Amino acid sequence: MVIFIFQGIWLFIDDLAGKGLGIVIIGKFIFYFIPTLVDKVLPLTVLLSSILTFGTFAENYEFAAMKASGISLQRGMRSLIVFVLFLGVVTFFFANNIIPKSEQKMFNLRRNIAKVKPAAAITEGVFSDFEGTGEGMNIKVEKKYGEQDRFLDNVIIHKKTEQAVNNTVIKAKEGELISSEDSDIIQLVLKDGNYYEELKPKSSKERRKHPFAKAQFDTYTINIDISELNNQDLEEDGNITTDKMKNVFRLVKDIDSLEKNNLEKVEAFSKNISTRIGAFTPVVVNDSIEKSEQVSTLVKPKISEEQKAQYDSISSVQEFVDTLPDWQQLQVMSSAQTSAKGILTTVIAKKDELQKRFKFYNSHILSLHKKYALALSCIILFFVGAPLGAIIRKGGLGLPMVIAIILFLTYYFIGVFAGNYSKEGNIHPALGAWLSTLIMLPMGISLTRRATADRGLIGFGHIIDGIKNLFKKKDKEDGD
Repeated sequence: MVIFIFQGIWLFIDDLAGKGLGIVIIGKFIFYFIPTLVDKVLPLTVLLSSILTFGTFAENYEFAAMKASGISLQRGMRSLIVFVLFLGVVTFFFANNIIPKSEQKMFNLRRNIAKVKPAAAITEGVFSDFEGTGEGMNIKVEKKYGEQDRFLDNVIIHKKTEQAVNNTVIKAKEGELISSEDSDIIQLVLKDGNYYEELKPKSSKERRKHPFAKAQFDTYTINIDISELNNQDLEEDGNITTDKMKNVFRLVKDIDSLEKNNLEKVEAFSKNISTRIGAFTPVVVNDSIEKSEQVSTLVKPKISEEQKAQYDSISSVQEFVDTLPDWQQLQVMSSAQTSAKGILTTVIAKKDELQKRFKFYNSHILSLHKKYALALSCIILFFVGAPLGAIIRKGGLGLPMVIAIILFLTYYFIGVFAGNYSKEGNIHPALGAWLSTLIMLPMGISLTRRATADRGLIGFGHIIDGIKNLFKKKDKEDGD
């Protein structure tokens, strides 16, 4: 757990380091982060502990003494089997109730820290969104220092319009964030800088001139209203936004609604495209089409017998086009080409949207099955580690540690790759959640059978005997 905590801290170092946060807030963040590591730590812990325990038993001839007393390996493992089954039930309860709540608490704590401490929303060396209840802006600073990082060096600000367009740039050598507990206003005081703004006049003639305004200043103050943020509670829970924040009941409900919503989106889009291209609908051709100045193409769900006969008489689109004058043929072809390009652009844009929707849907199915797979993986990895320890007959943190890490990395990376493939829709999300566990299942059965029969990890005896018998047959043939 400690190793994974340090690895997690490196992931969130930008959110914690140099923000002027107290020990209590950092402690809360780590406390909320610990339960999210259980899906990685617990399977490794069960595997390693079972290998170490049974390896130590076998190394000290405890199993030999047990067998001499008439106690089989299964009987010796009976109490631990009951414990591991109970651990699997507790793990499912933990994954279903504690981990989602922990994910939600950690997400909201990170979001609320940025609101309560404005300097925490600014990261050195990159543009950071600085959103208040007033104007929005992007701020980049080279360095922050002083009490609660209130002093800023080399500040660059892109102010946003109501349409979220950055048309104002402010650069300053120094800056300072000034706030008061009794005030709902934060002042961003900039010193020794330049101001540049692109103007947007109402006249199109003036807009073509690209007018702008620029100025140089010694001191420039930006007031930001944070009246709604001063009462922000660090423990406030916002909306549940991701699949990791949901329990089984919520996941099942959302999966059903997402599936229906996605199908409705696909059906509506399909009907829209079919209508636009005139697919699966009859085209009615009037007798006077050659005399008319425009192409009269009517799309109707019901047509008369006479119109149907006219439609059936046209065996191909080319024959229909041939009935038109040359200028109308060009007009029809140009119109069809423009329509096809517009439809293709719409389909490509909709494809990206639907892919995101189905990826979100697949991630919910994956999270649902992972809760069950985590509980079962603890049981299966016990039946991998316990007989493996009895076979290798080594205790301590040497060979058992190496074997446990290799097996766990195999299990973990198979799960990661399968999860990524399932989110993209390459494999079913249920298979992506269960694949690593299902691969370990036959290994656990095989190792348990070999340990019960008191056989080694890999039996080379029958191979060697086969080679010996082969040479004996050759010797006999040479002697004859």
